[in-house]
Amino acid sequence: MAKVHETVLEIDLKALKHNFHFIKSKLLPDTKILAVVKAFAYGSDSIEVAKCLENLAVDYLAVAYVKEGVALREAGIKLPILVLHPQSVNFKTLIDYCLEPSIYSFFVLDTFLELVTKEKLQDYPIHLKFNTGLNRLGFKSPDVESVMTKINNSDSLKVKSVFSHLAASEDIDEKAFSENQIKAFKEIISNIEPYLDYKPIYHLCNTSGIMNYPHAHFDMVRTGIGLYGFGNSDKIDTQLKPIATLKSIISQIHQLDAGESVGYNRAFRASKPMRSATIPIGHADGIGRQYGNQKGFVTVRDHKAPIIGNVCMDMLMVDITDIPCQEGDEVVLFGKSPSAVSFSQTTQSISYEIITGISQRVKRVYLK
Repeated sequence: MAKVHETVLEIDLKALKHNFHFIKSKLLPDTKILAVVKAFAYGSDSIEVAKCLENLAVDYLAVAYVKEGVALREAGIKLPILVLHPQSVNFKTLIDYCLEPSIYSFFVLDTFLELVTKEKLQDYPIHLKFNTGLNRLGFKSPDVESVMTKINNSDSLKVKSVFSHLAASEDIDEKAFSENQIKAFKEIISNIEPYLDYKPIYHLCNTSGIMNYPHAHFDMVRTGIGLYGFGNSDKIDTQLKPIATLKSIISQIHQLDAGESVGYNRAFRASKPMRSATIPIGHADGIGRQYGNQKGFVTVRDHKAPIIGNVCMDMLMVDITDIPCQEGDEVVLFGKSPSAVSFSQTTQSISYEIITGISQRVKRVYLK
């Protein structure tokens, strides 16, 4: 692509297709794929990503909240959409837009059941979430009888899927814990089946679970971070392609004398003559203050340029003393190299945090 002239997030849809097919290659032919596109498709663009995935014949999409699903519907997305954390205040909107709720507590079940009964709906698709160890959302195993009795006493609901979530599928040291979760989920399935005269979709594995626990793929798998180019392990990362590259430019170059300071609170002081470059991106764009003071870095002409001083709201400054560059030159914060993993690790963070935190004011550019 041509050199950028402003701060942009390049989204490579070819890389997305590569990642989808790589993940699909790890599955049996009849295993369904649910693609997680919450949080603006992990900081990229949920609509463009969803359209691409729809063309790839993905089976399901998932978002966190109802308004994310509404945005997809209004963009013309027809795929079934699971809302992972619906709020009861939005249930009517959820129904209006043909979204499918995760039902994870008796409060949620009773409230939704009351609404669908009032609306005289039949067989509205729901997804039952069970907690097997993450302890975040979900019914407990002993709740099966009460949950299924409520559902069977009404013709308003139909269980489209039953699922749980692995807590540490990327951590080989927690293999025993993950295997216990898999065992617990199988027991939940066996307890649910007598209550149904049809077979719902069963799913448990996230991206790391897909790679590390192939015997637990069940009927469908869920993949989020893998689609965006990260596999939570060095081995898998080399086979995936990050879809997002955050780029900017050098706005201005300063010559600094020894003793001069840079930025707010004079957080950096030059110990010798040096050059600094100002980049038009800051903590309002998703590059937090924690990356300042020589922790984070950008890449200029394939050279690392440490961030110096405090990151400002709209700008940051870097040390380019030993880098031959000029105003207007392109700057890369993360992408294929260095990756968001490398960038985030400078502050003991993770790729998820940096990629989902890129502000919506940053222009998105698509490579199709």
